[in-house]
Amino acid sequence: MAAHEQVEIDHRVLTLSNPAKVLYPATEDRAEINKRQVIDYYRSVADVLLPQLHGRLLTMRRYPDGIESAGFFQKDAGGRLPSWVHTVSVAHRRRGGSTNHVVCEDESTLVYLANLASLELHIRLCPADRPEYPDRFVVDLDPPPGVGTRELRPLVRAVAERFDELGLTPFLQTTGGKGFHVVAPLIPDCHVDDVLASARRMASDLAAAEPRFTVEQRRDKRGGRVLLDVNRNGHAQTVIAPYSLRARAGAPAAAPITAKELSRAQPAGFHLGNLPRRIAAKGDPWAEMDRHATSATRLHELLGG
Repeated sequence: MAAHEQVEIDHRVLTLSNPAKVLYPATEDRAEINKRQVIDYYRSVADVLLPQLHGRLLTMRRYPDGIESAGFFQKDAGGRLPSWVHTVSVAHRRRGGSTNHVVCEDESTLVYLANLASLELHIRLCPADRPEYPDRFVVDLDPPPGVGTRELRPLVRAVAERFDELGLTPFLQTTGGKGFHVVAPLIPDCHVDDVLASARRMASDLAAAEPRFTVEQRRDKRGGRVLLDVNRNGHAQTVIAPYSLRARAGAPAAAPITAKELSRAQPAGFHLGNLPRRIAAKGDPWAEMDRHATSATRLHELLGG
């Protein structure tokens, strides 16, 4: 494979650097994965991924030397972007200054980022044009060592049922890591600080009712319970984007699933090799998510805001 390749996407010519560079070493059951394969993956899921990235501030987690290196998070777009990459500058709340975020609106931008070894794509829960007003609500179920997927699944259902009780429409996602996300679309009519307060109240209520849950952030105090992590609903926090790869052995990916699929889903069961086939066969479970948005203000009122 040549040291550089050129591809034309969206009537733009992109140069791919070192496409043969291995980013994911081989595992016992999966072959090594190079940069070109990562780029091909992101192109194959672009039709379902781009709607989830549309209008959202992006943070890239980059691994130029592969996942066995430290990697780093990149929030600011920097000054060497092509002119066609869309960016939005957002002022910092307290410390002054601003960050110029990439907003990925097309396949050429997606490929440009993948060529930078942006293996993971993290998004804010607020639209870029209203960065203090979330239109997503998320609970991250983070299990401790020793809690398996079979034990975790009914707890995911319990969170989804609580969403239903509050008038939220729950959507599920494997994280590509250890747990699951339960996500609901919101009408962005409530400030992020109030949405975070709502999330914390809901999580505390769930933990009080179900002893297998905890809201304790310190690992040594969780006592083998599953953490309901809602802090991703806070100001300037991010969450892994649907269909993003993870920088873990075997190239797992975050994958939206249906409630029916939960009964057999594994947190890291979808990966670069099988997720495109699954999308081709079953489509995107989150395609109609925005049609189910409910008022964030109403949620805050229901939870005692």
